[in-house]
Order: sequence, then C-alpha cells, then structure tokens
Amino acid sequence: MRIAIIGPGAVGTTIAHALQQTLTDVTLLGRSNKEMHITPANQTVQAYNIDEMKTPFDAIIIAVKTHQLRDLIPKLHRLSHNETIFILAQNGYGLLSQLPFKHIYQAVVYISAQKSDNKVVHFRDYRLHLQQDVHTRKLKQLFDNTKIEIVLEDDIEEKIWYKLLVNLGINSITALGKNTAQILKIKEVETLCRALLDEGYKVAQAEGIVFPDTIIDEIMNIYAGYPDLMGTSMYYDVINQQPLEIEAIQGFIYRKAKEHGVHTPHLDTVYALLLSHQSLAYN
Repeated sequence: MRIAIIGPGAVGTTIAHALQQTLTDVTLLGRSNKEMHITPANQTVQAYNIDEMKTPFDAIIIAVKTHQLRDLIPKLHRLSHNETIFILAQNGYGLLSQLPFKHIYQAVVYISAQKSDNKVVHFRDYRLHLQQDVHTRKLKQLFDNTKIEIVLEDDIEEKIWYKLLVNLGINSITALGKNTAQILKIKEVETLCRALLDEGYKVAQAEGIVFPDTIIDEIMNIYAGYPDLMGTSMYYDVINQQPLEIEAIQGFIYRKAKEHGVHTPHLDTVYALLLSHQSLAYN
C-alpha cells in the first residue's frame, strides 16, 4: 500500500516518521521540498513538494490545518485513484463533506506534538480512532506493526464529540489567555473552562450523544495531567498570528447550538473573541 501524509506539521511529521520506521512506501508531502527534524528520536523526515508528485496513492492521511483543506482538494484528484482511502487527521469536525471521494473518514487524533520552523517535538501518544469497516480494518492490520495505533469504533460520533469537548476547553482558554496549560491554575479561568465544557456537553446531548454526568470532571482531569508549559495548537497559532481552526471546533459547536436552540453564553463570547484574533491573522 502506497501511503501519503499531507502536511509536514506536528501531527503529519509524527505520523510519517512513525510509519517510515516499519513500512516501505510512506511519503510526507507539503508545499515545498524540505527536511523535518523530529525529537526525541533525533531523526529527520524528508517532505516532498506536493505539486511535483504524480503517482497516485492507496491511502492519504490529511494533516493540514482545517482552513487549508479547500485549497488542497483539487490536488487530491491527481494523487488518488477510485479506491484511495482518505483520512482527515485534523482537529474539529464538519469538513468531511468537502471531500468528493468514495472512501472518506474522520479520524479522532491523539498525538501530542509541537512544530517550530522545521523542527517537531513529539510529546506523547500515536493514536487514531476511525469508523470500523472493511477498509479501515485493512489499514489497521497494516499499521499494527508500526507505532501508529488505530482504534476502530462501531460509532465514531461519540469519539468525535469527546475530542471536540477536549479541544473546546483547553484550546479556547490557552488561545485567548495567550498562556500554556498552566493557565488553568487561575481559579477564574478554571471556572470559565468548566462553563465552556458544560455548554459543549449540552450541545452534544442535543445531537444525541450520550456522555456520563462525570464527563466534565473527566476532561478537567485530563487537562490537569498536561505539563505546565504545554501549549495547544490554537495557542501557538495565536502567538504566531496564524489563522485559527475555530470554525471546525468552537464554530462547529456554536452553529450546532443555534440549530438546536441551546443557550451557550460563554461559547458565544469565546467564539466572538476568537473571530477577532482570526481577522488579525488574515490581515
């Protein structure tokens, strides 16, 4: 199986490096030819210019930022055939319908890594959750001998919403507070984070997703396990004045709240403030 990973960022580079240790035909693609350095492995991964690649792939893992997906899609026709498997390994939800292909899957990604220039630091986890079917079972069998763990789900929606909630809380407060995970040590910020999670939980319920009543405490405990200086992808995008992935996370939940008539005052405020940062990034 010929595998392409598109997006030499933190997640894409980590996946490519992990697969290349075992599999023989794995290619990392980006906007230019460049060498990515990954630690703690202290090794390099070669990224190739996507516009120079002509041969189609059997599986394509898309790890670009969500706002970059639309411009990428025309290139995917050249890089695929009728039976190519496409996996969106991105934050958020709601973009799968943009892919005009036969076999498309939303992955729930648990890979903690950080990119700066051409350097990627991998912190922990190599896990992808995917909807179970004949194609993903084949992919899992191939990946079982690699560091990348594929967990197959009978119903991926619950896992997608769980990760949405995890991203909703920590991404929002680190981005707006321009601070790393240590920001949760501020009591007022912790209270805001809990309020955001509670509103997201109510939206998930309106969507028919059943979570236990302990879900908010569970997610807050996850945050408590983060290193103080660990940032989120949205935090680094704000710091670097880069476009944010808010439409696939906060924006997606915001629109679902309006659709179901769920009152979300904290989310409404956070979403508006993040849109302000977004306008600065694009200007």
